[in-house]
Amino acid sequence: MGLAAFALTTFAFSIANAGLVPEDSLRFYITLALFYGGLAQFVAGLFEFRNNNVFGATGFTSYGAFWMSLGVFELLIRQFDLAVPGVRLAALGWFFVSWAIFTFIMWLGSWGLHAALGVTFTLLLATFILLALAVFGGPNEGLLHIAGYVGIVTAVAAWYIVAADILNTVYGRVILPLGPAAGEAS
Repeated sequence: MGLAAFALTTFAFSIANAGLVPEDSLRFYITLALFYGGLAQFVAGLFEFRNNNVFGATGFTSYGAFWMSLGVFELLIRQFDLAVPGVRLAALGWFFVSWAIFTFIMWLGSWGLHAALGVTFTLLLATFILLALAVFGGPNEGLLHIAGYVGIVTAVAAWYIVAADILNTVYGRVILPLGPAAGEAS
């Protein structure tokens, strides 16, 4: 559930950043960010704490909180126009830098689980770096579009893992391989 929530919310956010829908349509992803990407993913992370899955618990609760905080940020800025000129982009840039740092740590751990997760976190790290660069001193619309397309590919990679987890479990065999963890023989 947590990864599905991450994938869908990332996809919705990224299609707007890629310029595939009007930029103002970002306001329509706010409820998705708050409830599916945010709350549902956060709850999934709490279940992972109970399962003693440090990676899943840390990732899902953190990225759930990411979506909730980004959703509230966008709600305040877009719905209530609370931004001081010039401050919004700097705040958003540092927000994305902070998440890039956290994602780098998660990226290091992701390769210890399986290759598909490593690829997903590689793409997510690239997305956060591109988003930070796009909003600092800008916005740089071209770089934002690239970040959006990388975000779309990130969502697709996450959906692949969701599909593999579901299909492999339901059919009791490997339908979609996830690849070995770093250091494992393939």
